Amino acid sequence: MNTVDVFKIFTKELFNTVFLDLWWVWLFVLASGVLSVLIEKARSNKKFSAINKIHSDRELLNKLRKLTPGEFEDYIAFLFSELGFRTEPVGKSYDGGIDVIAEKDGKRCFIQCKKFITSQVSVGAVRDFYGALVDKLSNGKGYFITTNKFTLEAEKFAENKPIELIDGYGLIKYIKMSEIDNDEYFKNKEDKKCPQCGGNLIERSGKYGKFYGCSNFPKCKFTKK
Repeated sequence: MNTVDVFKIFTKELFNTVFLDLWWVWLFVLASGVLSVLIEKARSNKKFSAINKIHSDRELLNKLRKLTPGEFEDYIAFLFSELGFRTEPVGKSYDGGIDVIAEKDGKRCFIQCKKFITSQVSVGAVRDFYGALVDKLSNGKGYFITTNKFTLEAEKFAENKPIELIDGYGLIKYIKMSEIDNDEYFKNKEDKKCPQCGGNLIERSGKYGKFYGCSNFPKCKFTKK
């Protein structure tokens, strides 16, 4: 047997050992590579999903911050109604800074709304709210809701009291629980706003039938069919 034949036999045996007898090793390596790619892709998708979620939450919070104080109170009343409460926006007509009254299962809840952009709710505001409610909370609860944050002192004051402080991102959680279609809600709100001056569009009747006119007429003469 010459050197060439020996080399061929050696090569064949090496191939059988490495590629045939150890096939499971190569299968494991291949599976590990595929698994690594899938894990990395899942991590990437999760990362981008988290970024999109943060962006979406911030976008919704910015929309809420652009509402007028009265519109924000109406939104909170709508939110709690979607959560199963019977709600009544009371705003300035009620003493003690109560903006919305909500009832559910025989329990009455009192809600104060602060549409803040940069300001934080101070301990004084929370203390005043609690003082106005202290004789009403025997069978109820207070909610203080803001589109921004509470100071640390305000949070400390509310501890062990029947008042729930809901900041901007806490509010987002409540909104998600309610499954409100916010795109539809804000679209309807924009449809009822005058694009020229920001006034409310009011349904009116004219010579050619019904139309929507600006509440600031005659200063603003915008109309819409």
